[in-house]
Amino acid sequence: MKALQTFTLFSLGLFSLGFTGCEKISANADSAKSSAAPLQHLSIGYQKSALNLLVARQQKLFEQQLPNVKVDWKEFPAGPQMLEALAVGAVDFGYVGNTPPIFAQAAGKDIRYVGYEVVTPNSQALVVPSGSPIQSLQDLKGKRIAVQKGSSAHELLGKVLKQAQLSWKDIQPIWLAPAEARAAFDKNSIDAWVIWDPFLSAAKLDAQAQVLIDGTAFPKSYAFYIGNPKFIQQHPHAVSKVLASLNAADQWILQHQDQALSIYTQSTGLAPHIATPVFQQRLKPSPIYPLNNQVIQSQQHIANSFQQDQLIPQSIKIQSVVWKDQHSITP
Repeated sequence: MKALQTFTLFSLGLFSLGFTGCEKISANADSAKSSAAPLQHLSIGYQKSALNLLVARQQKLFEQQLPNVKVDWKEFPAGPQMLEALAVGAVDFGYVGNTPPIFAQAAGKDIRYVGYEVVTPNSQALVVPSGSPIQSLQDLKGKRIAVQKGSSAHELLGKVLKQAQLSWKDIQPIWLAPAEARAAFDKNSIDAWVIWDPFLSAAKLDAQAQVLIDGTAFPKSYAFYIGNPKFIQQHPHAVSKVLASLNAADQWILQHQDQALSIYTQSTGLAPHIATPVFQQRLKPSPIYPLNNQVIQSQQHIANSFQQDQLIPQSIKIQSVVWKDQHSITP
């Protein structure tokens, strides 16, 4: 795997608009009225390709919003591992795809959705090796397909199977993290791989992986910022500060394209010929909004589908783990 190593504040205005445009979400607790303890430490979980977070780190935007707070950064290979850490309090906030929080909630882990952004449709795909006999979705029957369990790619594979009129029993899912899946792909130990950028672009450009289907074949998808509930209860006003910092990072990216690309390239370890197209296809702008009913229902639809397919052990209610008091908190 040559190219991939182991692997102003626009938003205070946008953020306020997001709050007023969002329907009020009812539930118990997560009270902003609790006496907030002084915030001294903030732990952020990130993946190498999370550009808003990478820029916020490099530009010290969290420190600007939260003076005198020590910000700690913890890298994870994928969302499921990040939410494991968040659920036990090792991380205060993290950025993940649409599926990890569903698996985490179904496993009884205590999490809170605090914001979302729209995913670039072609940033996830099912790929096959060059020259593969797999030419249609129906050809996936009986094949060994690698995917990170509990990731957004897991959900994409579920949609692909439904479109092909296949079930999970019709394939052999091979549960692998991205680095291990790439190694298996290079050795032709698997027949197909469902993966996201930047791993996707690296496989296409370095390993001549062929896209069989990508996210453009399906409805809009979302990624989420997740918070630790105990941290939120102790420091309720930190949530809006964190999201405002991320929206400031998104605006910085728009205004400093070359520098942002350099940050992305250094973080991912990708060769420039791979990092550049990944960066260029990113949605611009890519703002973070508080969750609304449409996004909650999208997540609920995925959760219901997973429960029906017996991929999660019980039915869950997404609305019950959405940050409740967002409408009452001001930056």
